[in-house]
Amino acid sequence: MVLIGRLTKDAVVTTLKDDRKVVNFTLAVNDSYKPKGSDTWKQNTTFFTCAYWLTPSIATRLKKGSLIELTGRTYATAYTDMQGEAKASLHCHVDSIKVHQQQKGIADAASMPAPKPATDDLPF
Repeated sequence: MVLIGRLTKDAVVTTLKDDRKVVNFTLAVNDSYKPKGSDTWKQNTTFFTCAYWLTPSIATRLKKGSLIELTGRTYATAYTDMQGEAKASLHCHVDSIKVHQQQKGIADAASMPAPKPATDDLPF
């Protein structure tokens, strides 16, 4: 499944007992629709708890508010909370991540490539 949304907070890298690392984050996916016979739009936000196991170094780019696209396997879990109420949560086991937009001020200026100088010897 392909999901596009914004991160609700910075991604966290967790190291397991067997030294494997997983990147955990929450993705907010916004949707809007106009019910039949209505003039107003309804907005809905769905939250996915995501786990990415392949490259923990990507966590440095997964900052709160960043717009990302991911592909992966989604699933739901059901549970009963401490008050006895039935609850459910949506999860995604992520296969790939594309960062489309980072929030301003997140990218480190030192990691940005220097602009190429203008040249006057253009071939046309």
